[in-house]
Amino acid sequence: MAKRTAIIDIGSNSARLVIFEKTSRYGFHLICEQKSKVRIGEGAYEKKGYLQPIGITRAFLTLKSFLHTINKYQVRKTLCVATSALRDAPNGKEFVQWIQKELGLAIRIIDGQKEAKYGAIAANNLLPVTEGITIDIGGGSSDMALLKKGHITDTYSLNLGTVRLKELFFDKGMSIEQSNEKAKAYIQNELNKLPGHFKHSLAIGIGGTARTLSKGIMKLSKHPLDKLHAFTYDVETYKPYLSDIPLSSAKNLKRFGLKKNRYDTIREGTLIFNEILTYIGAKTVISSSVGVREGVFLEQLLRDDSLKLPKNINPSVTSILDRFNPLETIEKRKKSKLKMASKLYAVLQTEIKDAKQYESELLWALKLSSIGNILNIYRSHQHAFYIAMQELNYGFTHEEMLLISLLLRMHGKELLHKPLFQSFEPLLPEKQSLLCLSFIYTLTVFLYEASNSANITFTYRNKTLLIRSDKPLYLAKEKIKALEKPISFAIIIEDESTLPKNKILGI
Repeated sequence: MAKRTAIIDIGSNSARLVIFEKTSRYGFHLICEQKSKVRIGEGAYEKKGYLQPIGITRAFLTLKSFLHTINKYQVRKTLCVATSALRDAPNGKEFVQWIQKELGLAIRIIDGQKEAKYGAIAANNLLPVTEGITIDIGGGSSDMALLKKGHITDTYSLNLGTVRLKELFFDKGMSIEQSNEKAKAYIQNELNKLPGHFKHSLAIGIGGTARTLSKGIMKLSKHPLDKLHAFTYDVETYKPYLSDIPLSSAKNLKRFGLKKNRYDTIREGTLIFNEILTYIGAKTVISSSVGVREGVFLEQLLRDDSLKLPKNINPSVTSILDRFNPLETIEKRKKSKLKMASKLYAVLQTEIKDAKQYESELLWALKLSSIGNILNIYRSHQHAFYIAMQELNYGFTHEEMLLISLLLRMHGKELLHKPLFQSFEPLLPEKQSLLCLSFIYTLTVFLYEASNSANITFTYRNKTLLIRSDKPLYLAKEKIKALEKPISFAIIIEDESTLPKNKILGI
């Protein structure tokens, strides 16, 4: 696969361009994103589905601009897909041929089930989920996929879209109540086509409508982390909020904390979303900032892996290590650091008593512990924190992202950075647990940096942590002596330097 790949997604409402750069076999990150509200399907639903000149013109100019960007980034491979607006249009193929002739861009029109599959591929690999139903509400269709035990088991596409409903019901001069009533009947008729097994308590919100609603709820709930991907909310808690939006006038939409550029279709989209959530029995929504574009990219990347990232591979972590940790190349040494931390965590269970529930986050943080050095060795732990907060985008919950990032930030004498803890406290473990994790993380880093591949063992008895090493730990001793402890206990280090003087001299 090319190092840089561009994906263009032409929907009924918007056209988007994303450019991904691969850093290694499974490492990649987003380097460019552009969007234009082309509304290519504008006026089509009242004209027997035919694309109209106004939408065609906007789409042409947008695609031409996208191609300039693609050339600027020296992209090797470009993939372009189009969804419901073009597949529904009798002159859709004619548009595709014209674009190919005028711009040299090949557009692939995909059906609704393929669209649903792409969204599911993205969610299945880049969200911390193994089960649920993806819901991607576009301008012309709503595409859904059922995930079970990490596999895509079924896909379905319904003729429910924001632009479609807007033109059929909300632009007819009826009252908002009448528009809602008629649109609801239409939605229910479509939902009855869904197979009976499309039921799940977890809904995975993909696409513009779901993202807009999640951002509004994040604002309303004062969510401490400004990151949409993997944000989760309870449906029942925010049912009044979600129910009021479709009934609001356009002028009053600002009270919901929604962006102005979504006002034109958010009422229709929310109505569809509400009805689908009720129909499938969803109790929780997890938000996705990935969808069709990432699915198209991952289909290429994972074509030899059954469309699934290998176990224990996280593309964000891999990409961070590829870009910010070039010195940590010896796999054996990295594993020794992780084993050391696992042993220490196990030994201290006498005091911590948390059944090692945060071991995964601890080990991810240790894998990333050196990433700040590439920017500047001074305050490297601060650099590591900022890198992790920005770049840990895929495969983690907000709680996991924050814990990993804060462990990276806490490297030093003090175990807790109080301002950050206070800012993110609702999403973090309780204070004592965090102190213990920070102690294990920091002590492991100190020992790893000074051990020179030593064989290190730990025992904990009578409020004393005994560290034994078959090589000197001289450089680590001073740091460990100054390290704050989460509880009161002694630390004794026995290493080669504690041997009798005559034995050191070979006498």
